Amino acid sequence: MRSDILKKGIETLPHRALLMSAGVRREDLKTGKPFIGIANSFNTIIPGHIHLGELTREVARGIRDAGGVPFEWGVPGVCDGIAMSVEMRLSLPSREHIADNIEIMVLSHCLDGWVGVTNCDKITPGMLMAAGRLDLPAMIVTGGPMKANRIDGKSCHPIQGFGMVGEVKAGKMSAAEAEERLPAMVCGAGSCVGLYTANTMAVVTEVLGMSLTRCATTLAVDPLKKRQAYETGRKIVELVKNEIRPRQIMTEAAFDNAIRVDMAMGGSTNAVLHIPAIARESGIDIDVQRFDTISRQTPNLCSIIPAGSHEMAEIDAAGGVPAVLNRLLPFLQDNLTVNGTRILEIAKGASCGDSDVIRPLDNPYHPQGGIAVLKGNIADSAVIKQTAVAPEMLVHSGPARVFLTERELLDAIEAGRIVEGDVVVLPFQGPAGAPGMPEMLAPTDAIKGAGFRRVALITDGRFSGATSGPNICHVEMEAYNGGAIGAIRDGDIIEIDIPRRILNARLEPAEIAARLSGGRAVERTLTPLLATYRKAYVGVNCYGKRKDLPTPC
Repeated sequence: MRSDILKKGIETLPHRALLMSAGVRREDLKTGKPFIGIANSFNTIIPGHIHLGELTREVARGIRDAGGVPFEWGVPGVCDGIAMSVEMRLSLPSREHIADNIEIMVLSHCLDGWVGVTNCDKITPGMLMAAGRLDLPAMIVTGGPMKANRIDGKSCHPIQGFGMVGEVKAGKMSAAEAEERLPAMVCGAGSCVGLYTANTMAVVTEVLGMSLTRCATTLAVDPLKKRQAYETGRKIVELVKNEIRPRQIMTEAAFDNAIRVDMAMGGSTNAVLHIPAIARESGIDIDVQRFDTISRQTPNLCSIIPAGSHEMAEIDAAGGVPAVLNRLLPFLQDNLTVNGTRILEIAKGASCGDSDVIRPLDNPYHPQGGIAVLKGNIADSAVIKQTAVAPEMLVHSGPARVFLTERELLDAIEAGRIVEGDVVVLPFQGPAGAPGMPEMLAPTDAIKGAGFRRVALITDGRFSGATSGPNICHVEMEAYNGGAIGAIRDGDIIEIDIPRRILNARLEPAEIAARLSGGRAVERTLTPLLATYRKAYVGVNCYGKRKDLPTPC
């Protein structure tokens, strides 16, 4: 074991003294007892994380009962819902920060394996990135979805507040009326109730084979969640002793399965950012086009908030991820999981308890999966959650309305300067341009809350997993790196054709080039971390791949 260097030999006598000073018992230093780290992202800010201290204690108990020695440390977590409209640019960079945090702690302290206790948007992918990077035995415990309130037969939860902002801005509701609804939206522990980014990545984690079966959908308040944490603690010791490593589990087949399940369930567009990053740390190259290829092959079997009406609690009651795997059996490739069972075995042993919540292949909600990848003269690629778009907006053309900040757009909505048919364009929101590629739920839900049915939004930034409607993101290349989205001006006609995967501006190539040659980047206030992040993405697309383009603005 890696930790043996700390357990024997006179050279590490002071090391043992330091460990014992931290509470390690002398009997814990016997050879054969693995040192297991627990990366605990508990905090009292994110509702999805307020209960993770309890889960971490159960993980530690399981490690001890299995003959291991647990060591815990803290991992930061950003609540995207709180950070929006405050300082959202630091959220995506926190993903890399979390991966670095775990690399530092695991390698510096000679740990034999580790468990990540996580739940929300960037924390889970950051931990999976660390697992692939270090390739030491690892497991993930996701903290589970929130249970929504039911009031007068209707679901109430925090994310509904973003839509209310749009209603207030459009004069459809008073601020006082919105404030009166606040108590009904307070739900307690867990990741937000729909298939937003947190729950999308929990599902991805389970399908990749990195968490126990049913972990992704078991509610935060379900007593089963603590048992899952305890069993994870026991299982990680077994993985260490059997030398089962993440790259044996997170194979190319596993990533294809994860993308396929994501397409079938209709997950967040953020998965298109996170899955390639996790794969890259595991030595696997996944291009954005693979999402579109798999989506075209995979029927959409679930209608989950925000694209539909079902909550994650209903998915869990219907059989969770195993039930979805069972539906998709003809498409799946086999792969190892941390359970010790293989993914096809899990799929074959599952069944679905509700054929409306998780539909069969011959009766899907949509014939294709959740994500479509568009291309055209303003995008080498762009991403949209097609299953969350109304049929009448699958093909649309309209005049561009260009805004350089979310605030400008929200003010325009309030002032009535947005009209049906407009195509809102938000450039300079990418990893280098913003920088940090902020998530924008406030403008998308403000448009929706204002009652618009034929207003689209295009950005080189990204959207929240809670976003629904004709909203196109991840336009590459981004405006800061000379991408053609930076050439769009008010009044230009934008053409969107999702079935044909087209995103164009009615502009001649020479006009685009002329506009870009005279363009300048938007000035942004930068923190030192954001300045460093910008440098990393100059000339690089949002998936971390370098492109030959004009000199950045």
